[in-house]
Amino acid sequence: MIYVHIPFCRSFCTYCDFYSEVAAKCRRDDESGFGQYADALCAEIRSRASEITDEVNTLYIGGGTPSVLPLYVFERLVSTLREVGHGGPFDEFTVEVNPEDIVEKGEEYIKGLLALGVNRISMGVQSFDDGILRWMNRRHNSDAAARAYAILENAGVENISIDLIFGLSQLSDEQWKETLKKALQISPRGILPQHISSYQLSVEPGSALAKLVEKGLWSEASDELCERQYGMLCEALASSGYRHYEISNFALPGYEAKHNSAYWSHKAYVGLGPGAHSYVGGVRKWNNPDLAAYLSAAEAGDFSQVTGSEDLTDEQLKLERVMLGLRTADGLDEETMRECCEASSLDRGLAVGDVVRTAEGRLRIPEDRFFISDAIIAELV
Repeated sequence: MIYVHIPFCRSFCTYCDFYSEVAAKCRRDDESGFGQYADALCAEIRSRASEITDEVNTLYIGGGTPSVLPLYVFERLVSTLREVGHGGPFDEFTVEVNPEDIVEKGEEYIKGLLALGVNRISMGVQSFDDGILRWMNRRHNSDAAARAYAILENAGVENISIDLIFGLSQLSDEQWKETLKKALQISPRGILPQHISSYQLSVEPGSALAKLVEKGLWSEASDELCERQYGMLCEALASSGYRHYEISNFALPGYEAKHNSAYWSHKAYVGLGPGAHSYVGGVRKWNNPDLAAYLSAAEAGDFSQVTGSEDLTDEQLKLERVMLGLRTADGLDEETMRECCEASSLDRGLAVGDVVRTAEGRLRIPEDRFFISDAIIAELV
């Protein structure tokens, strides 16, 4: 299970705090820094090959904005993974894209990704309201999102996920309802998106949004609005046949994300690139979010100077297992829950319906209480 972080964006979204650097606009294949970054990634892959496990056979390339990269970077990445014995074919190979890059680069770019083994595309749409998109500082509009989706379908992508955001103070219920309608009708072929991820907007430290809040230029949405829009989301997708398999994720049957599901199952994974995290054998590792330092480390052949790690205690592992497992519709087996939670808290949760038993005898938070799951989990552990 491999995650690769691409720390490049054309511009920064208002709400985002993920590590990335601005990539200069350029249509040539030799865009500044991309070749050097490919060299560094390949060096890290070779240096950490022994950490990679195929227990979960997935590759996820996220960011940042991976779709700003020319195809040769992906080709070099996959080639190096093959060289060290972990190059697929993958059960799931996801690349995150932004609509404007797909419109600009067209079908041939997507066909090039598919030829490398990519079998899932995750596209950051976020909204179908152009005013909201401008406020988010997104580079696309609603029309571009629809055109990009058509390009993906025409190129032969059969597993497409789109991201949406709710819970903005200026997002009315009517606007949110319209966004959900357009999301479900985005395919010109009349095919539902195979997967939809939807997140409540949060104010992250260091983001442009945090600065707006500090200056009194924007106020967060009320809990009531956020909960109401989450309920609208759940209802609209359920009525269209989606399975709500994780708090923020909905899939048509059989299209649940294998990679992300492995995170929630607490499986081992290796993260490559600056800002990426890994979890292997009870140890949390991370690469510092510093591109210049990462490139220097690759040149020196020593990544230890830009990494950190933490041995997780038994208590931390139990807490993570509960927190991750209870995000999902499958929940956790009762034995694990009894081992990790306070017995009286768990029994109380069962009594009041904060925790329920599934048909398989597992314990989960019911969907109608997913919105308050953080508070429920805090009570349990």
